[in-house]
Amino acid sequence: MTAPDPPFPEQVLRHQPLARFTAARLGGPADYLYIAKDPGFHETLAVLRIAWSYGLPVTVIGGGANVLVADKGIRGLTVINRATQISHETCGEDALVSASSGANLIRLVRYCQERGFTGMEWAIAVPGTVGGAVVNNAGAHGGDMANTLRKALVFESGQGETWYDLGDLNYAYRYSELKARADTRFFVMKAVFQLKRAQPPAILRRMNQFSDYRRRTQPPGASLGSIFKNPPGDYAGRLIEAAKLKGFRIGDVQVSPVHANFFVNIGENATADDYYRLIEAVRGRVEDIFGTQLELEIQTLGEWA
Repeated sequence: MTAPDPPFPEQVLRHQPLARFTAARLGGPADYLYIAKDPGFHETLAVLRIAWSYGLPVTVIGGGANVLVADKGIRGLTVINRATQISHETCGEDALVSASSGANLIRLVRYCQERGFTGMEWAIAVPGTVGGAVVNNAGAHGGDMANTLRKALVFESGQGETWYDLGDLNYAYRYSELKARADTRFFVMKAVFQLKRAQPPAILRRMNQFSDYRRRTQPPGASLGSIFKNPPGDYAGRLIEAAKLKGFRIGDVQVSPVHANFFVNIGENATADDYYRLIEAVRGRVEDIFGTQLELEIQTLGEWA
């Protein structure tokens, strides 16, 4: 006997392809798909309560820049976070900037620059969202969330809304207490950043330097961003290049000739399985040659078996 569908509102859609929501332009269908846009997340939280009450797994995708969705898709409810509100208040030389979890990091950086708030310039090179950055302690150019985040508002099954202070998140390199949780029934709603005041032209110069560096060193096109974390004292890209894997491809997915820690979708026939097999081939080759086990920085989502 087939279980009844949960009583979702009509905004929740069935069997929707996810490729258009990921940077790699890959991925199969979601059983249920909901696009979160409401500023206060009132409707979103109601949808999450229904999903959790029916025992459905919930997967949240922001900008789709660091996720690889399986060709078979994602079971349960997938939430595409498009809540993008940003606001601020100032106190002396400090500024508190609040951003909804679906806000694009690049847009957040530009918002801060225009108002003379410094500390987020590193994120001009990170094509993700605030919520994903909070969970993963995103970073670049020597900066990361741990340097600027003051607190984050998290909705949790059975507990409601909870403010997590910076110390509660137990941040380390691309790690947080939230990311390590076995129970994934939570949803990051908002983040508050504590920044300093500075002259907008000086902030813009730093942003431009980071953007120029990215254009010189990272490939354009359908990429997930850095595939592997940098191992202690080394760089994943250096190891992959030293293993002579630049340009290596499986199907229509290739280790970028520009930066070896970026894998690029280079054709119309690429699949998530191509991506995954390339990841495993590269990881195995690096371990065979150097004895180093590369750890994924991206997340693999969905049904892979």
